[in-house]
Amino acid sequence: MVTDTSPQQGYDRKFFEDIRLIDVDPSGGATWEMDVTEYWSNLNAAERRDLTKYHDVGVMHGGAYAVIFDMCTAISMNPITKPGYWYFLQGVSRSLNLSYLKGIPTGTTIRIKCTTLQHGRTMAMLRGVIESVDGKIVYATAEHHKVATPAKPEFAERLMKEREKVALRRREKL
Repeated sequence: MVTDTSPQQGYDRKFFEDIRLIDVDPSGGATWEMDVTEYWSNLNAAERRDLTKYHDVGVMHGGAYAVIFDMCTAISMNPITKPGYWYFLQGVSRSLNLSYLKGIPTGTTIRIKCTTLQHGRTMAMLRGVIESVDGKIVYATAEHHKVATPAKPEFAERLMKEREKVALRRREKL
């Protein structure tokens, strides 16, 4: 779980508001769902009626695919992390290769499946698929190569405390 009290309002903040975690694989994977709203869509000139609106009916923007894959694949590594080893979001993208197979219409609910294929001391290889909830349509695939980078001690400490709070809340629910 990622929480932050800063006033930052970037697209990753919107991502965390919109994404829903469905399942976690302890070996480094996760399944997510998200509704494609106008926020994530591009302008579709053929259907644009109101030029004062920033987004109108269309399909999910290609850059949105990249943000979603980048965030979901990285966070899906969380089950294999520990202090000093790929600690939560402690890496940078080396490459993010996407294959866009089909446009996602605004209003569609998508499922994002992510898998950690390999992880070592300094590099990791992740894979993601965006598909329809029923699994019948594959919209896009991604391969994400990450390089481990040390986190600032104060950042790692804050995340460790937050993780402990989340674990405690989960134990209390059991």
